[in-house]
Amino acid sequence: MTQRPDGLPAYIAVTAAYWAFMLTDGALRMLVLLHFHTLGFSPVQLAYLFVLYEIAGMVTNLAAGWIAARFGLAATLYAGLALQIVALLALTQLDPQWAMSVSVAFVMIVQGASGIAKDLAKMSSKSAVKLLAPTEGGGLFRWVAILTGSKNAVKGIGFLFGAALLATLGFNWAVLLMAIILAVVLVAILAFMPVGLPNGRKGAKFSEVFSKSANVNWLSAARVFLFGARDVWFVVGIPIYFYAVLSDGTEEANRAAFFMIGTFMAIWVILYGAVQASAPKILRASERSERDLIRAARDWAAVLFCIPAILTVAALLSTGAQAWLTFALVIGLLLFGAIFAINSSLHSYLILVFTKSERVTMDIGFYYMANAAGRLIGTVLSGVTYQLVGLPFVLGTAAIMIGLSALISCKLTAPTNEAIL
Repeated sequence: MTQRPDGLPAYIAVTAAYWAFMLTDGALRMLVLLHFHTLGFSPVQLAYLFVLYEIAGMVTNLAAGWIAARFGLAATLYAGLALQIVALLALTQLDPQWAMSVSVAFVMIVQGASGIAKDLAKMSSKSAVKLLAPTEGGGLFRWVAILTGSKNAVKGIGFLFGAALLATLGFNWAVLLMAIILAVVLVAILAFMPVGLPNGRKGAKFSEVFSKSANVNWLSAARVFLFGARDVWFVVGIPIYFYAVLSDGTEEANRAAFFMIGTFMAIWVILYGAVQASAPKILRASERSERDLIRAARDWAAVLFCIPAILTVAALLSTGAQAWLTFALVIGLLLFGAIFAINSSLHSYLILVFTKSERVTMDIGFYYMANAAGRLIGTVLSGVTYQLVGLPFVLGTAAIMIGLSALISCKLTAPTNEAIL
């Protein structure tokens, strides 16, 4: 029998906590999107609901890297779980009688708190992999791929979970149930967290969060456009397009549309997570050098660019919401998810290669700040492009952003040749 790495119990505990968090995160996104769309929110207003979530993520990732370096990874993980519970409970206080502007402002603030919570949990989990994973035999890539892939699969289940709860329990009871589930997980983690996560260091300075590594900075820039390209269609555009196709506005049709949209989004994210977890095998990472894997980040982005480009042409040729276009979107976006997963997994591995153990939380915080910036740009553009021009502009914008990510990836170099800015 193979001896388990010393850090495995802590890795398992962190992963379990991250799973529970991402289940509620995915469910909450679907609940908010579909619930407020049925209340009459426009695509731009729906995008506004997620803007503070992404802005909070940018700020949090910068601060969280320092907080974790100062107080330890366990503290930031616990704080993320606790804050998500508070955000969920706050949403149960939403009053349907409030004016539209008040409702939007309230949900934006609560979503902002949820964004802080998510990135505290994410930064803690990803940093733990660098510190706990075995260094030989491609162990780092395997561990980060399993964590990231399984997280996204669980988040995909969360999309379906959220849509199902909305259709059966309604908004308030659905949110309350998720808060209870997460509270149970937090208590269990507090009681049984094994040793293995490092404590903080008192001398950590906030100025250290800004990386001086050229590779970290270029990879972060590529991440901005990669995730912006996903969210420009994922957050508002495609779900609202599918809703327009599937529902006539009646309560029964809405319920069916919720299940179908939630199912598609769940399948997409689960597929994404499964491919992400399998990326080391797909790429034969254990047989390849770091230089080859850096080159692969550019090449796979170039392949990904082709999919939204083709779908843009299809949308331009269509005269409205036709059955063949909807079918093409489903197939094309599922293929997009599989190739996007390989790109994302390569990025998640490379950031751990490029950083050093003594500043891992700082560099990962900076990297995920860029990730949040990309989601913010994609979120805003998702509502704006769909409302002003429609589906072709949504997909065309995604293609342009992926092209930029591929070009930026050309700047990455092997760590031994790394330039310092």
